[in-house]
Amino acid sequence: MSKKQYTHTELMQLAIDVMNQSVNEPREDGKVPPKVGAVLLFPDGRIETAYRGELREGDHAEYTLLERKLHSENLEGCILYTTLEPCMERNPPKVPCCRRVTNARIKKVYIGIEDKDPKGKGIRHLEKHGVQYEMFTREFQQIIEAENRAFLKQAIQRKKDAEEEEDLRTPIEMPIANYDINKFSDEALKKFIKEAKLDFKHTDEAFLEYLADFGALEWDKEKKVYLPTGYGVLLFGKNPRTKFKNAVLKAHVSYGSSKIEPKDFDQALVLLPDQIEEWLLKVLPLSKDTSGFKRKDVPDFPIKVLREAIVNALVHRDYTIEEAKCELKIDENKIIVTSPGKPLPSISLDDLNKFEASSLSRNHIITYVFSLMDYVEEKGFGMKTFKSLNKEYGLPIPRYTFKEPFLILTFPRTTEAVKEVIGKRNIDDLSTEELKNFEIFREKRPVSKAEFVEFSGLASRTAERHLKEWVDKGLLTIVGSGRSTKYQYNE
Repeated sequence: MSKKQYTHTELMQLAIDVMNQSVNEPREDGKVPPKVGAVLLFPDGRIETAYRGELREGDHAEYTLLERKLHSENLEGCILYTTLEPCMERNPPKVPCCRRVTNARIKKVYIGIEDKDPKGKGIRHLEKHGVQYEMFTREFQQIIEAENRAFLKQAIQRKKDAEEEEDLRTPIEMPIANYDINKFSDEALKKFIKEAKLDFKHTDEAFLEYLADFGALEWDKEKKVYLPTGYGVLLFGKNPRTKFKNAVLKAHVSYGSSKIEPKDFDQALVLLPDQIEEWLLKVLPLSKDTSGFKRKDVPDFPIKVLREAIVNALVHRDYTIEEAKCELKIDENKIIVTSPGKPLPSISLDDLNKFEASSLSRNHIITYVFSLMDYVEEKGFGMKTFKSLNKEYGLPIPRYTFKEPFLILTFPRTTEAVKEVIGKRNIDDLSTEELKNFEIFREKRPVSKAEFVEFSGLASRTAERHLKEWVDKGLLTIVGSGRSTKYQYNE
């Protein structure tokens, strides 16, 4: 098609523009077909596109692109952008789109949204065959979801029906046989209704149907009652730990000689964010805020940041790992938030530490409820908040690590803690001031000398001397040359 230089954002937008041209073929069974757009980026910058039904009614976008338009071309090393997870099952002799992707040796796939249909297992196929994949950013996912609302509603129902028939669900997704609606906390249900701005009373039959629609309850046809699912108990249960012993956040605060009694937060998940915030305001040391006309006492670490880190740990942890619990540890040097479970396959530690993790959730139902309550934005890891920590608060950038079975987020608060988090040889040689100036490189993006000068406030020659020293020490690496020379953190 063309050979212009496209940005990642432009290619996602182009895939959506192409998607909107999809042909909606009529079906006698009433099944709504998805709108799908696909864009293929060649190593030399050329792109080709296709949409569902472009050349023949009912043909998938990936099939149209890879087989009908580019059948005779070498696609090895290309990158595919597709608005929907490639299909895994087709009626013979048709070949699933994900197999066409791996057969073509495409090296990476950017996927708009997951296919909620029970046959939608394309991501697993890509993982199994070593194809890299990432999800579109949330802003683009919302557009795709809006355009495919009717398809997604049917697909979710088909998946639900298939799971019930085949018992493929995890214990957390399944209804709990000996439980009933009385196991839910009235306080938790009322808070959810209020924060989500729902037009129900917690005793309304319509509200119970609403909870069943997204998976917190399930209707038992034989008993003719609603049974709480594991997710429902975690979110709204009077005592979630009766069923799930690991459903707790254990909090520890220690400042020097002053010890604060450890605290377990183990009530319904929807109650925890406000409870934790209230506790943090009591236990964190205070400092003076002089930004306004009146001096006021404020916690010495931004509550907003801690709240986001803790909420993310609760929402995205792996609840199937028995005995593994979320923890919060605070002392003078650092704050550590641990969450059971490694990142999902499409989210690497590098993505997390660049604050560019894609939108993909392990616990869709918890994420959905927390997004309705404005506790999270269905994005996953609070990337913007953590990325702005240095610029907005003058604090060091946090770092993710993984130590089986925990994902660990560390917020360093002192010079020594920053050095420990960075964990590189020669970092100990840097002074406190130099470490502050080094923070810009921990954002994991290439930085020009001019940007470093602006960030640090150093004179141009002084900044240049620092950059050379840090390159010589192996802390930075040079990217580009001449006027386009930039410096990047050296892992």
